[in-house]
Order: sequence, then C-alpha cells, then structure tokens
Amino acid sequence: MGKKRCTAIVLAAGRGSRMESDVAKQFMPLRGRPLIWYALHAVEESSVIDDCILVTSAEDISYVKEEIVDKHGFSKVAAVVAGGKERYDSVYNGLQAACGGGQDSGNSYVPNRDGYIFIQDGARPFLTEEILKRCYEAVERDHACVAGMPVKDTIKIVDENGFAVQTPDRNFTWQVQTPQVFDAPLILSAYERLMQEKGRLSREGISITDDAMVVETFTDCKVRLVEGGYGNIKVTTPDDMAVAETWLDKSGGF
Repeated sequence: MGKKRCTAIVLAAGRGSRMESDVAKQFMPLRGRPLIWYALHAVEESSVIDDCILVTSAEDISYVKEEIVDKHGFSKVAAVVAGGKERYDSVYNGLQAACGGGQDSGNSYVPNRDGYIFIQDGARPFLTEEILKRCYEAVERDHACVAGMPVKDTIKIVDENGFAVQTPDRNFTWQVQTPQVFDAPLILSAYERLMQEKGRLSREGISITDDAMVVETFTDCKVRLVEGGYGNIKVTTPDDMAVAETWLDKSGGF
C-alpha cells in the first residue's frame, strides 16, 4: 500500500500574552524571520506532508496570506482559516477545512477524508523531518500518536494548597509536544463529539489541553507516544525566545 495523504494543521491563532509583546508571538522575529516561518518551512520541505491548513486569527488572515504564505512561497498552504476563542476551537476549524466537516475551506482544496492529520503548534519552530517520519510510521500502526519526550525531572502532583500528594514514576512520565497525528476520520469525529459536549465539560471543570486528550476522552483508540526531541520547544515566554535564538545559533540556522 502506498503512502497515505498527510495534511498538516498549523496553529497560529493565539495572542501570546505571556510573551509580553504587542505583536502576536507567531509573528515575532526569530533571527530575522517570523516565528511561524520555521514550522511552515519544515512542512514545506517535508517529504511526509502533502498540504497544509494554516489557522490564524480572523483579523490576521490577509496579513498571513500576503506577508507569510505568499512572501515566503509556502506552496503547501492550501487554505488559511480563522481560529476560535480556545485552542480546541481553532483545531476544530482547521479540521473542518482539512477533512471537509462542513466549513468552506475556500478555493479548490480537496478535503483529506481518509489520510492522516498532523496538528502542529506554530510556536514550535524546531519541527524536523525525522520527527515527522517517526510520527507517520506510528500513526500507520496505531491510528493516533503524539510526539513527546520522557521527562528529565521528578514530577510532583500537588493539591489545591500547593502540597505534594503524589510523585509519579518518572519512567512512565512524558512531556507532550506536537505534532499530534491521527487518522482523519478519527480526529474529526472526536472533535465533533467535543464540540457537542464542551458545555458539559466546562461545567464539570474538565479542561481539554491537547488533541490526544480529545481522542482519549471521546474514542476507544489508544494514543502512542513517539520520540520528538528535547529541542522541539514551544516558544511561549521571552526566555523561550532567547533559548530558541541560542538553539538556532548552535545549529547553524537555516
């Protein structure tokens, strides 16, 4: 059997309040290029990814099309769609465009109904081809996988007053990253369930923090953890930006 079609959903809709900047973090310069450039460049150059849906805030769509996609020649970006209030809203909008769940994805984009969906944070600039290949191999076998790395530090579970109540075995504790990769029908159906039940989850105080949790909550499919990389950081604060600059300098940049 040949390679299945792989569509990346790259998320760039957040405002990045922890970055302490008036500019959304995905557009902040990292060694002369906007932060979002790096994830899109990895997608553009990848032999794994066939096309891409870019999710950004509604007010930034024109800017992103002109100053990011067109200016830098990201030909795999098939559609730029508006995000939502929460991360899961943005992912759902991207899935509707990617998988044909009802939202008009624009132009001539053909929905990916039977392949794989790679959900990637635009604020993770160091996505590599090796990570993408490992995720592709895992999703072929297991239908759902996420990149991550075993934690280096001891983790404590605390109560509402900040006192330690449990210490998980570090051998079974991973730090989750992106991409998070799924069969297209699986992740679309899981998100449709989430959108139907998000009011109940909110009332019960259940917070959905990543895509794997959506699959874990609303399907019977187990999610495989796949080796990402300790350098596959998410840029959230000014300190993270400094780390990213150092990483780029050490690696020789692009």
